[in-house]
Amino acid sequence: MHMGFVDDVKEDQTLQIQVLCVAFFLIAFPSYFMIKASATENPTGMGGVGSYTVTADFTYIDFASGEEPIQDGSPFTLDLNTDSVDAAGKNIVGVLVTMSYAEDETESGVAFAPCVTGGLSPDTITGTASHLNYSNSGDGQNSGGSGSHEVSTVWYNSSVIGEKVEGLSESQINDELSKGIGLGDYSIEISVQANSQHSPGCTRSDTGETVTYTVKLIVLDYSISSYVDLDDIDV
Repeated sequence: MHMGFVDDVKEDQTLQIQVLCVAFFLIAFPSYFMIKASATENPTGMGGVGSYTVTADFTYIDFASGEEPIQDGSPFTLDLNTDSVDAAGKNIVGVLVTMSYAEDETESGVAFAPCVTGGLSPDTITGTASHLNYSNSGDGQNSGGSGSHEVSTVWYNSSVIGEKVEGLSESQINDELSKGIGLGDYSIEISVQANSQHSPGCTRSDTGETVTYTVKLIVLDYSISSYVDLDDIDV
């Protein structure tokens, strides 16, 4: 059978081409993937500058929650530390604060009559989340009687996450996604700017709002692999 196959190859030109193609793929594909994977190897064992696929998976650690009546002009401050949660060994890349609130404004008409003019004024609720030298703020309003918003402070580079990340080494990508600074102290501040406006026959008063809040730590797990574009393979 072996000699018969060899004889067939010698006599059949189409079979010769097929054998050559199989041999090419057996040799070229492993070499191609090895080159792509190794790129320009650096001393740390990570790939050098090239093209990579970076996938990300975000999870959250409950950090704090509560409900707080916050007076106009008197911010509520919450000081936290990661010692209070199971955060050791986690790649913490940010903190997320979610706030919700109703409308505490009161109004009264004349001689027990309901107000028929004007309306409730929206208040502005501001949340600020800080860790080390990273800080971010976000505003929301209770227009229509209720509202909610969130604010996040992060220290990772989202631009290096994607199917094809070019021009960086594997080590540089790693540095952009894992800074190792997530443990320690955090500060959360929530403030209220209350507004109320009288109208003919109606008196309104608003001294603040009750804010329900949750604080979560953002954890990022990711993987880096060599990007391979099969269109680049010329067969």
